[in-house]
Amino acid sequence: MGNGQARVRGIAARAGGWSARHRWAAVGIWVLFVVLATGLGSVAGRVDVKDSDQLRGETHTATKIIEDAGIEEPAGETVLVQAEGDGVKATDAGFRAAVEAVVKAVEGTGEVTDVTSPYDSGTVSEDRRSALVQFDMRGDSDTAGERVRPVLDAVAGVQKEHGALRIEEIGAASMNKTFDDAFGDDFQKAELSAVPVALGILLIAFGALVAALLPVALAITAIVATMGLMGVVSHVQPMSDTANSVMLLVGLAVGVDYCLFYLRREREERAAGRDAATALRIAAATSGRAIVVSGVTVCVAMAGMLFTGISDFEAMGLASLMVVAVAMAGSVTVLPALLSLLGERVEKGRIPFVRRAMERRAARTGGESRFWRAVLRRVLAKPLVSVAVATGALLAVAAPAVGMKTQNLTLDQEFGDSLPIVQTYKRVNAAFPGGSEPAEVVVRAKDINAPEVKSALADFRARAVTSGASRGPVDIRLHDAQNVALVYVPLVGGSDLDAAGASLKKLRDEVRPATLGRVEGVRAPITGQVAGSLDFNAQLAGAVVPVFMFVVVFAFALMLLSFRSLTVAATSIVLNLLSVGAAYGILVAVFQHGWGASLVGAEGVGAIISWLPLFLFVILFGLSMDYHVFVVSRIREARLRGRSTRDAIEHGVVTTAGVVTSAAVIMVAVFAIFGTLSMQSMKQMGVGLAAAVLIDATVIRGVLLPAVMALLGERNWYFPTWLRRLPDLTHDEEPPRPPARPAARDDEGEPLRV
Repeated sequence: MGNGQARVRGIAARAGGWSARHRWAAVGIWVLFVVLATGLGSVAGRVDVKDSDQLRGETHTATKIIEDAGIEEPAGETVLVQAEGDGVKATDAGFRAAVEAVVKAVEGTGEVTDVTSPYDSGTVSEDRRSALVQFDMRGDSDTAGERVRPVLDAVAGVQKEHGALRIEEIGAASMNKTFDDAFGDDFQKAELSAVPVALGILLIAFGALVAALLPVALAITAIVATMGLMGVVSHVQPMSDTANSVMLLVGLAVGVDYCLFYLRREREERAAGRDAATALRIAAATSGRAIVVSGVTVCVAMAGMLFTGISDFEAMGLASLMVVAVAMAGSVTVLPALLSLLGERVEKGRIPFVRRAMERRAARTGGESRFWRAVLRRVLAKPLVSVAVATGALLAVAAPAVGMKTQNLTLDQEFGDSLPIVQTYKRVNAAFPGGSEPAEVVVRAKDINAPEVKSALADFRARAVTSGASRGPVDIRLHDAQNVALVYVPLVGGSDLDAAGASLKKLRDEVRPATLGRVEGVRAPITGQVAGSLDFNAQLAGAVVPVFMFVVVFAFALMLLSFRSLTVAATSIVLNLLSVGAAYGILVAVFQHGWGASLVGAEGVGAIISWLPLFLFVILFGLSMDYHVFVVSRIREARLRGRSTRDAIEHGVVTTAGVVTSAAVIMVAVFAIFGTLSMQSMKQMGVGLAAAVLIDATVIRGVLLPAVMALLGERNWYFPTWLRRLPDLTHDEEPPRPPARPAARDDEGEPLRV
């Protein structure tokens, strides 16, 4: 067949062919889809995850009791009044005057209720240098952070009048305001930085403005459409702000990558002398197919998060799955239509010095990477040594992950010393251990005022202190109409979650059974930040095996059906696991052990945030398939053209090195932006993702993959006869084979099927 006669088949090729023939229809359908999705999402509104749906176990039970009883827990606030020297005590007249001024100032705002003096509640520290004025914010606790500013200003005013004392506010509303401000500023910074960074890298990769804008435009429209779909889907599976942020991150990464793969192949075919229509068809059948295989694999990996039973994970998984599916659909439909419409105009807006450099490089190398060709020569010359060295290095990097410690980060761990409220948090915990984040015992009884219940509550309060779990004061708030009592217990250990966890365990396993547990019909689940962290870790541990098995088994099955090779499917799983393990090792080394932590501003964190390891496994396992599918598809294509396996490996790696490098640089740059944010959880996510992608695109795809395939030789294409009844999802372009070379055959002497 001559130029223009290449026969293609498969869903990606058919979609690309239809879009190229019906260009305006394809573009119109895409625009209509984005507009409709956005409109429907706006009309439907977004339903967010409820607190009671976040976790199972005691935390869930406690929150459910409060919700069912209709109790609106106000956002509690605390003002620390503290003498900075040893001379002033809480009993001194000046100290008392400052406390009275705080009480008067916060009451004067009209935003608070139930203001309690430390002299009435007993919240004076053992050394008599610190005291706490406590009160609640009026109105809905979820929005209290939006109304706390006048109270903060009033407290700041008292501080100015009493300069000899330290007067600072902390609590649920002020911490939420701090968190929301930091979270909003961080993500605004990330969003404003990510698109220009991706566009700049694409300009260098393509040397033309229009070609660089196409991937960014597709990624943005995919993200916008998915935002709308999230609103509709949230009525079935509630969403969250975290899910929205993850969706933006994943959407930009895969949207740009998929377009990059497609565009580079189309340009490569045109540079090889193909006419525009044939180049587009071949790009649809090859890179388009790789995008579909990769996209489906990523979607399957993201679906693994639906098996955790944790609402935030389910929301993140579903949101990520949707944006990948939308980006994949756009890449194989509207992108070929736009390329067909633009034709040569895709090269508009050329950047002269970049284009000249690209043309000189293409003339010297034929479009192949000289660097990776030099690396490959050494790798393929000694594949066994290369496998041993690369695997040993990755296992060494992964080794610290064995001692990984996970927990929900406390305020000081999350923000370090970058925010003033963190210092207040530390001072309150030093003077009143556990006081800023007490355990909350939710007691439900048939009659909360029954003598035996009141006696058990009093006994619980006393034993909580005498057992050593708390130093007090233990606060009990009765809700007579609902027959519920809320008991607040400051835990010994404070912000040290290990020590506080031990105190919580003592409350749950010793104090509660000996007191409240003796009264028939009483339920007393214990919640709070420490309890939530422990319950979250326990639930997550139970989800690891099913999620792992689901992702690995389905990824293996998809690779098996897509490449019809048992060996390719198995090696892809092993290589991806090595990549994820190395990313875990880097995370633990930097954020838990502090090796090089100052480089990313992560001093003193000491732990990995609980949700990150499973999240990284799912995300990285999916994203790693991008490069793996793209490179192996090119190797397989060369093998089917009649090249030997060794030649096919070299050809596949060096011809894809440019696009894989560009795609990896974009992903690493976007993820690295998150590594610069102020929140440690976002730093951990950004550093983990960036490190994994960098390792995956270099050590895994550039060294281990070709070395392993070189060692396996023709066994790479092993596909047992008994498996040949499985569906054939290869869908390759069927290129003409040079007559001088025999058709590629498998170990049994049969021609390799397309």
